[in-house]
Amino acid sequence: MNDDKTPPRRRVRLIAAATAAALAIAALLVWALRPAALPVEIATVQRGDFEQSIEEDGVLRLLQRYTVAAPTAGELLRPGLKVGDTVAEGEPLAVLRPAAPSMIDSRTREVLRQRVGSAEAALAATRAQAARAQAALAQAELDARRSEELARAQFVAPSAREQAQLNLTAARQALAGAQAEQRVAAHGLSEARAALARADGGGEASEGLWTLRSPIAGRVIAVHRDSAGPVGAGQALMELGDTTRLEAIVDLLSGDAARVPPGAAVTLQAGSGLPALPGRVTRVEPVAFTKVSALGIEEQRVNVHVEPAAPWPDRLPLGEGYRVEARIVTLAQADALLVPNAALVRTPTGWQVFVVDGDGRARARALTLGPRGTEQAVATDGLRAGERVVLYPGNGVREGQRVRER
Repeated sequence: MNDDKTPPRRRVRLIAAATAAALAIAALLVWALRPAALPVEIATVQRGDFEQSIEEDGVLRLLQRYTVAAPTAGELLRPGLKVGDTVAEGEPLAVLRPAAPSMIDSRTREVLRQRVGSAEAALAATRAQAARAQAALAQAELDARRSEELARAQFVAPSAREQAQLNLTAARQALAGAQAEQRVAAHGLSEARAALARADGGGEASEGLWTLRSPIAGRVIAVHRDSAGPVGAGQALMELGDTTRLEAIVDLLSGDAARVPPGAAVTLQAGSGLPALPGRVTRVEPVAFTKVSALGIEEQRVNVHVEPAAPWPDRLPLGEGYRVEARIVTLAQADALLVPNAALVRTPTGWQVFVVDGDGRARARALTLGPRGTEQAVATDGLRAGERVVLYPGNGVREGQRVRER
């Protein structure tokens, strides 16, 4: 005999309620025990301009340097220009005067004095000869006039008149010769006196000054002689340059320099707070040199010449030898699909990323990469614009892992 007094319908309801409660408890346990969504950084894949560049330090150098040298040996007067002074084209830079003669002994000085005395005596002799020639000319002129009068009166033969004329011509030539010898003697006396004056340290200090003028309008960048003194022919005195016309010399690793095309775009940054200036590569030198890095490693470096697109502004305090940061663009691609390098994961078969689907789960997806830059790479296949990828996935992100944006 069955002792259960519960009606069948009520028993069914109790069983259904117990089953629902058990299912609710099981669902609650599943929800409580399921793994929580992993907080990650997420970025969106977008299209944009891609640039592959090389960043390296360089130094500024004048495009054209002018060296002012002494054209001849002489005595340099103390220059007044200093490094950094501005000069105009044609402005005086330095003044040279003839070098002082070498010192002589007393015997040579006495010889020079006797030479002056000899020149004075020779001049006196030539003056006497000129006076005698002058007197002979006067006598010849009188004889010529007397012969002319007598010939007109037919008291002398015509030959006598002709002889008197010839004597007059000879007397004039003799006077001209005597006067020429007198001038030679006068020059000899002046030469002897000048030699003696130089030996005695006489003469004007301002005689024969040679002024050197600026060939350009620019600034003084070096002064090799800042005091007075003797200089030799061809000796450099100072250097000039136009500081608004500078180029940057950037030494790159030979492997990087081989990737730099002529005319590549460059951005130059001269310092913090100064504006960046655009430029272009004008020349990649075909010769490399060895340079020891800070770690003691020998590297093969190549000088790359970068010229600004416009002259440097005068307001920028830049000059020869200043350090600059150069960013050289070796490859540029427009409308490229850009994926952050932080999202890339290297696998044995290639590259992959974790794409966040609509359910908030990370899905591994292989992709094909094109050129890579310092922060972004070009995805040629496997991704679409607008998809979201996980940055820095590490070992915590797995296929199907629930993620949420940090």
